[in-house]
Amino acid sequence: MHVLGIVFLFLAAVLPLSSWSVAAFGARTSAATIAVVPVLIYWFVLDAALGTAILGAAVLLLSAAAMIVNYTTFAGMWSITAVLIVIGVASQVVGHQVFERRQPALMDNPAHLLLGPMFVMAKLFIALGFRHDLAVVIQQVPQTAPPNSSLYAEKRRAEPRPHA
Repeated sequence: MHVLGIVFLFLAAVLPLSSWSVAAFGARTSAATIAVVPVLIYWFVLDAALGTAILGAAVLLLSAAAMIVNYTTFAGMWSITAVLIVIGVASQVVGHQVFERRQPALMDNPAHLLLGPMFVMAKLFIALGFRHDLAVVIQQVPQTAPPNSSLYAEKRRAEPRPHA
C-alpha cells in the first residue's frame, strides 16, 4: 500500500507542475523538474544508493507526467490528478489502518512526508537482499516512544482499561 500510495501521490504532485514550462540555465524544463530537484538532492544526501534509485523512479514519473500533460486536456490533467490523490490517500489510509494498525508517522511530524519515498525504496532494497544494514534499522521497533508518537498512541489503545 505504501508503494502504490506514494507513487500515486508523487505523480499527482508533479502532474500539474508538468504543464508549466520554465526556462532554467538556458534550457526549457517544467516547474515539476525544478520542484523535485531539491528533494532529490536531499534523498541523495541521506543515502546515495537509495537516492540514485529514487532519481531513476522520479525520472520515470516525471516522464509519465509529461506524457499525460501532452496527451490530455487541461481538465483531463486535473481529473487525473484528483483521481491519483484519492487513490494515493486511500491506499495510505488502508495500509496504515488495516495492515499496520497505527496512524501514519507524518501525523506526528509532517516532515516524514518527504521520507516516504526513501522508506519505500529502502524496503525494496531490503526485499531484493541489497541492504541488510537497513533491514535492522527499519524492522527494529522502539520499546519506548514519546507520548505524542504514533507508537505510544497505539500502545495506549491496546492496553486493557478497567470498567467504571
